Amino acid sequence: MSAPVVLITGALAGIGRAAAFSVAKSGSRVVVSGRSLDKGHALAEELHALGAEAEFIKADIRSEEEVRALVDGVVARFGRLEAAVNNAGTEGQPGPVTEQSAETYATTFDTNVLGTLLSMKHELRVMLAQGAGSIVNISSTYGHEGAAGASVYAASKHAVEGLTKSAALEAAGSGVRVNAVAPGPTDTGMLDRFTGSTEVKAALAAKVPLSRVGQPSEIAEAIAFLASGKASFITGQIVTADGGKTAG
Repeated sequence: MSAPVVLITGALAGIGRAAAFSVAKSGSRVVVSGRSLDKGHALAEELHALGAEAEFIKADIRSEEEVRALVDGVVARFGRLEAAVNNAGTEGQPGPVTEQSAETYATTFDTNVLGTLLSMKHELRVMLAQGAGSIVNISSTYGHEGAAGASVYAASKHAVEGLTKSAALEAAGSGVRVNAVAPGPTDTGMLDRFTGSTEVKAALAAKVPLSRVGQPSEIAEAIAFLASGKASFITGQIVTADGGKTAG
């Protein structure tokens, strides 16, 4: 049987980049996507150096035309699509509700919610016809708890979790699974932008029962598991990877 084909959006940094390496090391063929040609081709070359079969396809997941072309490009290159990781996202404009606007809302929701919806729509178009496939969306612990100063971002991740569960129910009868991973504080550029300083970041880490923030590679392992056949009886679930942050 040929190696699985895995598509990862938002693959050029942070958790998406780590996921690309994780699934490549497992033997999967990988298509990485993002908006930077230079970074995308450089990542594909890094994956090639590991012996992985990898391609980069540029796409903005806010555009249905580009998402359609992305998924069609994967199928044209490899013939199938076994798994997709919808990681592309933005923190938007942090700040209290009173400082938000229609523009900050649209910026966040167009990427985090519309982008996830369009990605699933076209991934499912292929997977439902195959009668198999696995989609992993990326949420956040803020997707199921409040977040002072991150209201619009939290709302967008609530929406991602609702989309995940709804799509899972719709696709289950066709053999396609849809889940999400909800990371807690993870050492990425997004966390640096959220916290704004090493002191605030350290204070946040101190509130995590494991007494540290997560590493992108740790979140990537959870993603790779859900995307794989090892999670064949898991669908419609939000898997939290947060060092115990939401346990209490």
